[in-house]
Amino acid sequence: MSIAARRARERAQRHQLIITAARELAESEGWDAVTTRRLSERVEYSQPVLYSHFKGKDAIVRAVAIEGFAELASKLRAARTSAAGGDPKAVLRRVATAYLDFARTHRALYEAMFVMPVAIPFATEETPEELRAAFGEFVLALEPVAGAHHPGIFAEVVWAALHGLATLAHDRRIPAEHQEARTDLLIDHLTRPG
Repeated sequence: MSIAARRARERAQRHQLIITAARELAESEGWDAVTTRRLSERVEYSQPVLYSHFKGKDAIVRAVAIEGFAELASKLRAARTSAAGGDPKAVLRRVATAYLDFARTHRALYEAMFVMPVAIPFATEETPEELRAAFGEFVLALEPVAGAHHPGIFAEVVWAALHGLATLAHDRRIPAEHQEARTDLLIDHLTRPG
């Protein structure tokens, strides 16, 4: 391996180490605890090394969010493709449940993706592939039940509804124990004929 290749590999490993450390710190203590000083201590590199990878905390949060979209896409794809027989209602229920479970179990990651002000363009030519993949899973799950609706717009509305349910449950504005009943109600309404 050449020196340049080794340096590039080490740089990529440091980059990922910073993202992982930020995510772990945010999950355990919240995003306010994620500072370049704390990250520098945690990854055992100086703050200038961190700044050689990221311009600041916002850039780190953006990188965490993009990683989260890749994970969400994977979870949604697994849910979409695991429904026995491809029953549209079962597929949609699995995808909705996977989304809500992801939001509940990865709260800080979900905040980075959807709540915090990060410079990630949604629904534009510059939208990162990871976000496109996650949204694409919603579109694929909804195509059989979209009817006369445009599948992309239908997916936006469903995503917005699920985001509202996830956020309200997390903030304890609605009881978390009724998540399955809410999901069933949403899916039943979306898949109702006519």
